[in-house]
Amino acid sequence: MTIVSYAGITRPGFLLAHPELPVLVYCKLQLNSTSALRIPSNDMKRTEVTRFRCYVAERTFESTSVGSTLSNTGNVRLGRKQRSSSSLYSRPSLLEMKNEKIANRAKVYEFLRGIGIVPDELDGLELPVTTEVMRERVDFLHNLGLTIEDINNYPLVLGCSVKKNMIPVLDYLGKLGVRKSTFTEFLQRYPQVLHASVVVDLDPVVKYLQGMDIKPNDIPRVLERYPEILGFKLEGTMSTSVAYLVGIGLARREVGGVLTRYPEILGMRVGRVIKPFVEYLESLGIPRLAVARLIEKRPHILGFGLEEQVKPNVGSLLEFNVRKSSLPSVVAQYPEIIGIELKEKLLGQQCLLHSVIDLGPEDFGRVVEKMPQVVSLSRLPIVKHVDFLKDSGFSLQQVRAMVVGCPQLLALNLDIMKRSFDYFQVEMERPLDDLVTFPAFFTYGLESTIKPRHKRVAKKGMKCSLSWLLNCSDEKFEQRMEYDTIDMEEMEMPSFDMNTLTGPRSDDSASDYDDSDDEHI
Repeated sequence: MTIVSYAGITRPGFLLAHPELPVLVYCKLQLNSTSALRIPSNDMKRTEVTRFRCYVAERTFESTSVGSTLSNTGNVRLGRKQRSSSSLYSRPSLLEMKNEKIANRAKVYEFLRGIGIVPDELDGLELPVTTEVMRERVDFLHNLGLTIEDINNYPLVLGCSVKKNMIPVLDYLGKLGVRKSTFTEFLQRYPQVLHASVVVDLDPVVKYLQGMDIKPNDIPRVLERYPEILGFKLEGTMSTSVAYLVGIGLARREVGGVLTRYPEILGMRVGRVIKPFVEYLESLGIPRLAVARLIEKRPHILGFGLEEQVKPNVGSLLEFNVRKSSLPSVVAQYPEIIGIELKEKLLGQQCLLHSVIDLGPEDFGRVVEKMPQVVSLSRLPIVKHVDFLKDSGFSLQQVRAMVVGCPQLLALNLDIMKRSFDYFQVEMERPLDDLVTFPAFFTYGLESTIKPRHKRVAKKGMKCSLSWLLNCSDEKFEQRMEYDTIDMEEMEMPSFDMNTLTGPRSDDSASDYDDSDDEHI
């Protein structure tokens, strides 16, 4: 291309557009101070040479002739292509990205294996891309008390981000009142909680528990005892188990207390666990309403395995001469008897009582029927009570008869028994045979019952048995004081009454949490 000049151009530099160059190309003509721009006529050749520079995408080339054709255009385009290939930012290919991810994951796996964690279950789980971040997660879990063994039991916990998952969940539990000292056991039992969303998963469960009349102050206790509850569906097992228990007679106002003491009920399936248990107790002769009352008072009995514990223990009771007709009374008096390691206890206590009072197998069955808690008594209290009775003047045969008639003698407070016995001898002046006939005398309160009733009978000049005097309610005693004669039919030994479970409720509610209920666990 030939450059055509026009007259009147006086500035030393100007922009010159080239129709064949790209838009990023411009030329800047620079005139030397000693050069002159001459405009020849049409028949004259140009004799002066003008130097100029052309800038192309920030690259410069020089031409030595204004009139020459820009033969370097091709070189300019080549330079542009070379510039593109050596750009400061080059985007990696998908293959390169994949290979880099595999390499980083291999490093993370190598780190985990180095500290004893087996990463086999982590394939497909999103993990940190660097070992530094993974080390941060492992250290955080260690600070919570979790060991390498705990992490290997649930390695998926390594997929939880410290800031996005762990800290928000733990903060939420802490605000509810869950004690930090319980976090270790909490996470050992239910590490899946670290995956949960506070808003979507945890908070709805807490609100559901509050709707079940569990007091806000008891919510932390429920979660500490049964953290798995945070993973249950609201309309699943939790709602059906409560509905079934209310249906068999569990008082609606007692639900909160029952769940507070034994929240595991919310995880029990009705068809597989609760219903078969209830129906089996009914088959033993315990009315359904009585079963409901037993659950109100001792909800943990639902956790006894029906096939593994309950049925074998019932078989053991029969084997040790407990009569089948007495099974309902035995279970109702001491529900734990169907959930403990019973056979060895029965054998041990039978041998012990045989050694100290020469108790036979049949009589041992009667003792268990009247006080099934005897299977859990230790040797020392039994021996001490037997020695007290012997020292009080009773023969071995009389002691045996008293224990068979009232096994509670083996578990009473010795100091109280001594005071009652002193009053019996000094104030009542009765023969020892009266106590052999009615050993339950020692089970009544001295100040509340024995003394006031004895004084009234003595004042009236009546002669009565200890059973007639004591084995009745205060109201019944007032009626007896109007009698002219003593009805011998009323002189019976006290025994367990199933109506105490099926009758009207007292003012005392089982919903008040009592730590002593958990001593069996």
